[in-house]
Amino acid sequence: MTLAQRISAFEQLGNFMRQFSTDSFEKQKNVLYNDTFFETVQEEIYIAVNRNAWFTLDNVIFAFKSWSESLTQSNLEHWTKSYQFYNNQPKTIGLIMAGNIPLVGFHDFLAVLISGHKALVKLSSNDQKLLPILAQYLQIIEPEFKDFITFIEQKIENFDAVIATGSNNSARYFEYYFGKYPHIIRKNRNSVAILTGNETDVELELLGEDVFRYFGLGCRSVSKIFIPKNYDLDKLFKAFYPFHTLLDYKKYSNNYDYNKAVYLMSLFKIYDNGFLVLKEDKSYASPIASLFYEYYDTLDSLNNKFESEQDQIQCIISNSTIKNSIPFGSSQKPNLWDYADEVDTIEFLLKLT
Repeated sequence: MTLAQRISAFEQLGNFMRQFSTDSFEKQKNVLYNDTFFETVQEEIYIAVNRNAWFTLDNVIFAFKSWSESLTQSNLEHWTKSYQFYNNQPKTIGLIMAGNIPLVGFHDFLAVLISGHKALVKLSSNDQKLLPILAQYLQIIEPEFKDFITFIEQKIENFDAVIATGSNNSARYFEYYFGKYPHIIRKNRNSVAILTGNETDVELELLGEDVFRYFGLGCRSVSKIFIPKNYDLDKLFKAFYPFHTLLDYKKYSNNYDYNKAVYLMSLFKIYDNGFLVLKEDKSYASPIASLFYEYYDTLDSLNNKFESEQDQIQCIISNSTIKNSIPFGSSQKPNLWDYADEVDTIEFLLKLT
């Protein structure tokens, strides 16, 4: 199977996923194998939503939309043109996936297959429905993928390399069991935003998407903001108001009530807008329905801080001169070439011999 064949197959998968990128799933005539797969994928989406309360229909649709926009021929070719692909004997890559947000492990799955390797996938119990049905569609589009994709439930064995994603605790387990193999092991990371007070209302509203999308459960979700002294938090709360409907979701509202109560009983100074609690804290990882903040003196001091603590940070959102920062509203829409933890997955895979 050539690289061009693999790119074509994922492009067709992107076309298929595009049908599920709006609230009203729209079956289109020009999509291959729709009669076989459209209703089945629609059913699997609703099953996934019912099984995991964090997987709201809105968030699943957002994930499908994001991937359908990424899986275009131009994006796939732009991504892969920087590498030299060889027709070496395929290696079996063990993929141990997280389940915090819908299709969170899809990029690793894509990277393994686009590199010409085999994917041996162990899914999280929180996200077991979406990727397998998409893999089935991919195998119908390109039958050679039937020998390249395997899903397992038991202990992962018979592999040549591993890509594993989990918490800091699970990462220690991964290091113990997989350290002797070529590996990428990802730990907890969080994303931050830098505010100067010069942001427009639109930029602050876009920041709300960075904070609240997927209930803040993703590593690209902003869990902490850095603000100058005397920053007007009311302006931020006003921009965040459209997200107050998150309280309609029981798991989110329970977390909001619990964390607010803990902070109040601990006599912490907090700011509260009725659905989000702001707390001054040096940590990067804030609980659900909470957002940490920290004051800064200069942007240069922040640049130095982020350089020394880069292993804790996934994304930096800002409209200022912070190094490697990205615009407001873009944290949940990475490009194919935006690698988690800044580790080039394709380069790692192509070096396997």
